[in-house]
Amino acid sequence: MNPRKFVGKTSREVLQKVKQALGPDALIVSNRPFEDGIEVTAMSAVAINQVSMARESQPAQASVTDGIVQNLMREVAAMKSLLQREISGMAWSGLKQRAPARAAMMQVLLNAGFSPLLARQLVTVLPEQAALPAAQKAIGAEIKSLLRVMTHETLVSDGGVYALVGPTGVGKTTTIAKLAARCVVTHGAASLGLITTDSYRIAAHDQLRVYGKILNVPVHAVKDAAEMKATVAKMREKKTVLIDTVGMSQRDQLLAEQSAMLAAGGQGVKRLLLLNTTANAATLDEVIRSYSKGGLCGSIITKLDESASLATALDCVIRHRLTLHYVTNGQCVPEDIRLPHPDYLLHRALRPTLDSYAHGLLEEELPLAAMAEASYG
Repeated sequence: MNPRKFVGKTSREVLQKVKQALGPDALIVSNRPFEDGIEVTAMSAVAINQVSMARESQPAQASVTDGIVQNLMREVAAMKSLLQREISGMAWSGLKQRAPARAAMMQVLLNAGFSPLLARQLVTVLPEQAALPAAQKAIGAEIKSLLRVMTHETLVSDGGVYALVGPTGVGKTTTIAKLAARCVVTHGAASLGLITTDSYRIAAHDQLRVYGKILNVPVHAVKDAAEMKATVAKMREKKTVLIDTVGMSQRDQLLAEQSAMLAAGGQGVKRLLLLNTTANAATLDEVIRSYSKGGLCGSIITKLDESASLATALDCVIRHRLTLHYVTNGQCVPEDIRLPHPDYLLHRALRPTLDSYAHGLLEEELPLAAMAEASYG
């Protein structure tokens, strides 16, 4: 199998030696001058085939080994999952026996739509031997203590420059109109400035202009950072300036450009993120992470009238430590917007829905949901 060396005074001579020793199908591997002649390294056809077969068998063996490793890893993962279920089941059983009120409230919170991460945090405030009625009150008090809400209309009373941001369809333009109406009623049309950056959607642009015309407040359209800076500067005498922004997916690469445009308006531009209560927890988390990169002064929860449960949105607001400024519950301008009242929000978050039987967790499903590490936050 190893290559052999042959020497001769001429190429003809050395090639004749190769042919005699290795046969006519021999392969010349290399050649070089050698003293008064030539040195040739060659291999027989049989040896070449043996080398090729050996090399082919090595990847085949590697494939077999990889398959064995993958099967072992799958088996280990299955065993780990089974072990986790057993441990979670034992932990849940122990919790029910040791602290039945905690277990009961964990089930209530999870079925309402709160994340396992926050639910576990909430039930730790309960004494192990707490009675269920007392546990319900304690959990409610804990949620309200963690929920940051505006107790008065700072936006209307104190004024400032506010930009409403968020994904498409969350209700920014309608919410701007509601806030604008409240400002005009309180301080007059001359106190308010309206700006829109949404030049992409003609309907949205026209909608805000219609509201502005009704309120006798002109709407100023800006296209870039320079226009934003100049327009905000011109409105420095206004008590309140409201900026309607383009609705963008949290994954849109243009989100950074929008953030830069708002930043051009100066440090006084405060951003309020609108959160749709009909969105799921993972989506809301992603929205908050993306939009918070530009800095947020708070949030507004929208579409309460379209959502079966408020728990998911409240959960995200609490975990991300956002201050809740307003909640909206319809399309009517200016009626369908109000300050967030913790008691009302808690009631909406924890009340059973008509489809609780379809979306709630069964008793045997609770251990994993309650004890497993949550993917939020």
